[in-house]
Amino acid sequence: MSTSFKNRVYGAVVIKSINSNYNADFSGQPRKLPNGVVYATDKALKYSIRNYWKNALGESVFYFKSFNDNLAPKDLKETYEAKYKDIKNDKVEVLGNLLENIDVRLFGGTFAVKSMNLSLHGTCQITHGVNKFSENVIYSEQILSPFRNSNKDDADNSTLGSQSRLEEGHYVHHFSINPKNIEEDAARVKSAGVLVEDITKLKDGLCKGATYYDSAAKSGTENELMIWVELKEGAKIVLPSFVNLIDINDKREIDLSKLQALLKEEHLAKEIAKIELYYNKIFTKVINEPANAVVLPI
Repeated sequence: MSTSFKNRVYGAVVIKSINSNYNADFSGQPRKLPNGVVYATDKALKYSIRNYWKNALGESVFYFKSFNDNLAPKDLKETYEAKYKDIKNDKVEVLGNLLENIDVRLFGGTFAVKSMNLSLHGTCQITHGVNKFSENVIYSEQILSPFRNSNKDDADNSTLGSQSRLEEGHYVHHFSINPKNIEEDAARVKSAGVLVEDITKLKDGLCKGATYYDSAAKSGTENELMIWVELKEGAKIVLPSFVNLIDINDKREIDLSKLQALLKEEHLAKEIAKIELYYNKIFTKVINEPANAVVLPI
């Protein structure tokens, strides 16, 4: 019998990007905050995790691009009806079907079609990732297409294009997990909600998703570190975002001194069930690890 996961979790994922473009804007440039610091949206990390679940683990995911027979992206209704039967006005049935997908149980989603509108609050919330490395050097380079553009005046020449990369970045995403977020929805369809095995697969995706998704633009983007702070069942404490508690120094060391200081505070430490750090000791140097943290391979 499947076991429901009951504990709240706080954590962070560090994504290393070397001569790569982890999350481009619509102009093809790495995204930048107004102050010039490079960042990535939560969608970039979620996409890599969904891709890992679907293509590496064979899991059923719902919010993932698919195409119809004409190679056009399916709309929401088409995506649903490709997996299930025609949509009726039975919200409970639709809710139950959606919760069969691991990405819905963990990330939630909005289901808005002509006949109904549902909004599911995700169990796992992920923030934007901010580059914590001191430099934010973006460069562009021209590339040559093997084909000419017949719509231009110089149609006798091959098409020129460009691509942009970040020289080096270490993006920090904060995440939190609260199984109570979908308790009511799960109860309506007599589901166990988020399962222990879901959390195991989430950990796997948080540790491997970015590395697994290897495209031309994202070659050089890899999972560097995952921090997992699991609270005791019933704990009432609330932890702040880990983004501002993690630093990357000029030696490329991941410094957890601020996080270490926070987690050893007595009123917090007594509410923590376990602290896990996932990283490769050969390639990644972590300093000032929290006390009692268990180090595991990524």
